[in-house]
Amino acid sequence: MSATSDYPPQPKGQPDRLIDRADWYARTGEEIIEPDLRICDAHHHLWDHGPGKRYLLEEISIDAASGHHIVSTIFCECRREYRQDGPEELKPVGETVFMDALAERSAAGNAGGARVAHGIISYADFRLGARVEATLQAHLEASPKHFRGIRHMTRWHEAAEEMDIPPRSPRNLMADATWREGFALLQKYALPFDSWFVFTQYDELVDLARAFPDQTIVINHVGGVSGTGPYLGRKDEVMQMWRKGVERAASCPNVFMKLGGLGQPRVGFGWERLEAPPGSEQLAKAYAPYYLHCIEQFGPERCMFESNFPVERASCSYPVLWNVYKRIASACTVAEKAMLFHDNAARVYRLAPLADLT
Repeated sequence: MSATSDYPPQPKGQPDRLIDRADWYARTGEEIIEPDLRICDAHHHLWDHGPGKRYLLEEISIDAASGHHIVSTIFCECRREYRQDGPEELKPVGETVFMDALAERSAAGNAGGARVAHGIISYADFRLGARVEATLQAHLEASPKHFRGIRHMTRWHEAAEEMDIPPRSPRNLMADATWREGFALLQKYALPFDSWFVFTQYDELVDLARAFPDQTIVINHVGGVSGTGPYLGRKDEVMQMWRKGVERAASCPNVFMKLGGLGQPRVGFGWERLEAPPGSEQLAKAYAPYYLHCIEQFGPERCMFESNFPVERASCSYPVLWNVYKRIASACTVAEKAMLFHDNAARVYRLAPLADLT
């Protein structure tokens, strides 16, 4: 059995909630807050799932030009454009090749002002152990200017299907010796690790971070808060469990936090069911306890805002989402805002300077 044989295939479709909702967004319009604040969108996806579910260079470029000063973006793997033949461990390199081509089109000014996919986070299967080095080298060769990190989802929960979380990994994967053998190779190539897990797995993440204190780890989506399945109607209990997990993770100086992801339907706010999308004031009030707790624990020097589009468009439009973040960060200093909205992402992912976009 190959190392990837029990991993789910590339998705062939996505739930209807990911469909373009332009008419719905139009019911809630807002002026842009702090339009000159430079932003690096630290996490988004690009894909084409068919009519109404396309989100590629043109679509994100339109969003990036909708009023906020988006200067660059970081693409995060989503199992698209994999190679159809060749060694199993090299199939994910197809996604990097495809995204590098989009990044170069964007850099040439063919799709608006923002440098889309200026950083690319790809996938590699650490269950290959030392053999995963061939995958890392292939990613580097495919995109020497933009490939900047790896994400290997480690989400596990016994009620994953009820929680609308595809069973992406075996239980306790981050503790597996072979997986860690592959994970250890990231340090050789100075590559950050994007970690996507369920909030009940914080102890696993902390154990990994302490075992590899020199490895940069970036938590995605504030650590997988859930309000569905067994956690439906248990918001306060979930919040307390999540807060403690954040505090433990923040004690590891090599761990960073991406602020975003709360607009996913699985979190349980239910925005996607409203007749009109919520405005940024309503969203900021709901999200602030989460994001401000992260900023308090990690400090503004270890947090970065992410759109997580197009997934987050289930809840609001791109310009409204960045208004949300600006409201939440309103009490921060100018220097802290620069870190949260741009500088931390550019530093962690070693993005090339964009002096021409200042």
